[in-house]
Amino acid sequence: MPYQPEPTHIHGTPQKTGILLVNLGTPDAPTPKAVRTYLKEFLSDPRVVEIPRALWWPILHGIILNTRPKKSAAKYSGIWLKEGSPLRVFTEKQAVMLQGYLGQRTKAPLVVEFAMRYGHPAIPAVLHKLKQQNCQRILVVPMYPQYAASTTATANDIVFGTLQQMRNMPALRTIRNFHDRPGYIKALAGNINDYWMKHGRPEKLLMSFHGLPQFSLDKGDPYHCECHKTGRLLAQELGLRAEQYAVSFQSRFGRAKWLQPYTASTLKEWGKHKIKRVDVVCPGFVADCLETLEEIAMECRDDFQHAGGGEYNYIPCLNDRNDWIHALTDLVLDNLQGWLVEPDAAELEQGRLRALALGAKE
Repeated sequence: MPYQPEPTHIHGTPQKTGILLVNLGTPDAPTPKAVRTYLKEFLSDPRVVEIPRALWWPILHGIILNTRPKKSAAKYSGIWLKEGSPLRVFTEKQAVMLQGYLGQRTKAPLVVEFAMRYGHPAIPAVLHKLKQQNCQRILVVPMYPQYAASTTATANDIVFGTLQQMRNMPALRTIRNFHDRPGYIKALAGNINDYWMKHGRPEKLLMSFHGLPQFSLDKGDPYHCECHKTGRLLAQELGLRAEQYAVSFQSRFGRAKWLQPYTASTLKEWGKHKIKRVDVVCPGFVADCLETLEEIAMECRDDFQHAGGGEYNYIPCLNDRNDWIHALTDLVLDNLQGWLVEPDAAELEQGRLRALALGAKE
């Protein structure tokens, strides 16, 4: 295997630790062409679609990539911000805020970057960018609170595959999940309580998570269990009784059985029972995206109200809330133990002089 060229090493420069935030991804623009490129990469991932290629390829290339991009582009246009895709905008803000909060907590040289599993900035490019900045240790933080093979694992696949192409590999750590971290739960509760302070409380709170095929649970994926634990801990933090909330799963695709109860079906049932007000939150997303802003905030409202329901509110994701970034800072620092070394200027200079004495170039 040919290895990627290594960045030029300059003796006497401090070694740094990189923190790489990884989110799912987004098209570069709300256009059919850009959406098609994004969907092709996303839906070609065997961890996302576990259908034999011989069966899936004709469906993907013959039907989906020829019909869905135009429809999805129209939806993206409806939620696109002037700065770009909401998911990218908020993930970048999280990275910038995290860099600042870490700087307040430690003098160890840290570099925070973000990448997308699908689309740009791509994981390999950002890993090489961290190496260019002399990051000899890298902590990868998949921004998925609940572990799933189709999210956390596929992000790690690309990270590990990129390191395989390096001659001089950095030390690597990854965060598996944070679905039950107290700081994350408190940030979720704080976000909801802030909304309720302004708008009052609903009759029902629906905690809607991204759906997965039922076979993922049957084959040992812990995602379903971790979603329910998040829901239970969040309800406890909010002081909710069992009849005041429910956990459901959204974004079902195809005819296979998916994790239940389905969000749309739950809302329709609540609508039929004339529930006066429902608030919906998506604890599995730490940044708003098409799925939350269009499917949950708009389509599900129609499902609920057309069935006879009353007021419907979508509570935004954590995004760039201070309490969430503080919780993220704690999560990162807990996983950097042993790596937080402040540079010693005198020792670095002595090392540079020793290297020069041995024939190294300036």
